[in-house]
Amino acid sequence: MLRIGHGYDVHKLVPNRELVLGGVTIPHSKGLLGHSDADVLTHALADAILGALREGDMGKLFPDTDPAYKDANSLELLRHVAKLMRSYGFELLDCDCTIAAQAPKLASHREEMRCNLAAAMGVSVDCVGIKSTTTEKLGFVGQEQGIAAWAVALLEK
Repeated sequence: MLRIGHGYDVHKLVPNRELVLGGVTIPHSKGLLGHSDADVLTHALADAILGALREGDMGKLFPDTDPAYKDANSLELLRHVAKLMRSYGFELLDCDCTIAAQAPKLASHREEMRCNLAAAMGVSVDCVGIKSTTTEKLGFVGQEQGIAAWAVALLEK
């Protein structure tokens, strides 16, 4: 049995926060605002897996009203999602992710992000694709008000 899931996340850029994407702290003048570390890439991927499991999204599993998840490391949350996936008898076959950010440039961080996500899910790095793009200065991403990420995940039982 194959299942596919799609995930999307967006967070606002603000001063005085670290920018964390795929578990990598990236030097930048702003970071993402959120209850956890606001790692949009990791959140989108976790949502894709949860979607394939038909389990809703991260907000259901890790509500932002729960103080236990304040400043949570999103890679730890992804580990929990991967454990849930396996408890349902599924394995991740492949995933592909896209980050939309006008700045900073992310290409030099891509491999470290891939390794972090693969390790958190207990899969080969070859199963994790990551791309980044700008929006040509259009919209909230282009105006550097936020960063968005999309992910798809293919699971097999």
